[in-house]
Amino acid sequence: MKYRTLGQHGPKVSALGLGCMGMSGMYGAADRSESIATIHAALDAGVDLLDTGDFYGMGHNEMLIGDALVGRPRDSYRLSVKFGAQRGPAGDWLGYDARPAAVKTALAYTLQRLRTEYIDIYRPARLDPNVPIEETVGAIADLVKAGYVRHLGLSEMGADTIRRSHTVMPVSDLQIEYSLISRGIETAILTTCRALGIGVTAYGVLSRGLISGHWSRDQATDARDFRQHSPRFQGNNLTHNLGLVELLRELAEARGVSVAQLAIAWVLARGDDIVPLVGARTRARLQEALGALDVTLGVDDLAAIERAVPPDAAAGERYNKQGMASLDSER
Repeated sequence: MKYRTLGQHGPKVSALGLGCMGMSGMYGAADRSESIATIHAALDAGVDLLDTGDFYGMGHNEMLIGDALVGRPRDSYRLSVKFGAQRGPAGDWLGYDARPAAVKTALAYTLQRLRTEYIDIYRPARLDPNVPIEETVGAIADLVKAGYVRHLGLSEMGADTIRRSHTVMPVSDLQIEYSLISRGIETAILTTCRALGIGVTAYGVLSRGLISGHWSRDQATDARDFRQHSPRFQGNNLTHNLGLVELLRELAEARGVSVAQLAIAWVLARGDDIVPLVGARTRARLQEALGALDVTLGVDDLAAIERAVPPDAAAGERYNKQGMASLDSER
């Protein structure tokens, strides 16, 4: 397994991380046994960064990971946890709560569900517009001093918020969507992170399966699947975006790799300070993703990919209107 360091202030982690959100209903039904087997397979392959959120399945995801980690040495994996999102019993999104008391309460529940004494990277899922980021980060700094958290992370924050957070305590990494068709970070945000020595954990590297090479127009989804409400998966947007995938497929087949491997390898090639999170829910998809580590893209390869899928090539926003409004990174 190849390794990278999350910026100047974070831990050394595997070059790919496993995002576990899809194992708890966010993309429809998931098989518990296969989910746990996939986590085990990732750990056995050397993937030591596991990413979750306390609102993924309202605790389900953390408890699932906690079960999967029984018997594993605590120093053999890194836990990255997001907090703050508020949801109702029906799954509706209610906003964000990042007040210091809420931060510490959320962590107390997380530690119990994950059956651990500390979290490696703890991060607000979004900016709470009612709480200065300095107060939220200050609460995490208290938790670091107390030994319950090792490193501060952020998620979907803009350049100004990143700088303000970093003045309170060093930020290890920014978790943010980054893929061939989601490249908004490449100007102010990525520049700011690199100037401050902050790493990036990139989620959505396959755009929720859209550019995996496995998605089709007649793909079945259930009512809980995020993609039912995602603009990029709707109507003419989907037709356009699947056309981009076919262009990638030509390039991938010429190299003897899959579309997913090509897309992940492209993110890996963007810099040693970027760690892609793959959202594999099965061992087969995990194995495919791991194959990206063996794909080396040269200058000509990268140029061909850029011609096929230039910046802003995708049709549709990456979230619906409500979701986009919650992103400090888009302001």
